[in-house]
Amino acid sequence: MPEKRHRIRPQTTQRARTLRRAATFPERLLWSRLRAGRLAGLKFRRQHALGPFVADFYCAEARLVIEIDGRTHDERQEHDRRRTDYLSGLGLRVIRYSNDDVLDGVDAVAEDIARHAGWNGEIVVTQPADPPPAPP
Repeated sequence: MPEKRHRIRPQTTQRARTLRRAATFPERLLWSRLRAGRLAGLKFRRQHALGPFVADFYCAEARLVIEIDGRTHDERQEHDRRRTDYLSGLGLRVIRYSNDDVLDGVDAVAEDIARHAGWNGEIVVTQPADPPPAPP
């Protein structure tokens, strides 16, 4: 199924760039497992604009959006629901993990993502050469 096109406003693109520079430690930690095809050869993008929203991680091949939720999401449940509904309407699957899930077991989260992406073989998470910097 071809990817549905949607207009990305310049403000959304700028917000995505800003979010890339200000990634949280759990996001950087998971990105160290997802980037450069390290997870089952899947290509992920981080802080990727999709319509009016910015997805934490996006895999076009698997039509999969990964969201890492911190404590601020407790107060933004309605916004998260609207975003999930919008992305689902584009034919994307949205998977959510908490910051604690990533911090407590980043490799288990990565393996779960690979399964959601349809990977049936042995899941190999290639370790990054350098760990992400520690949080400030």
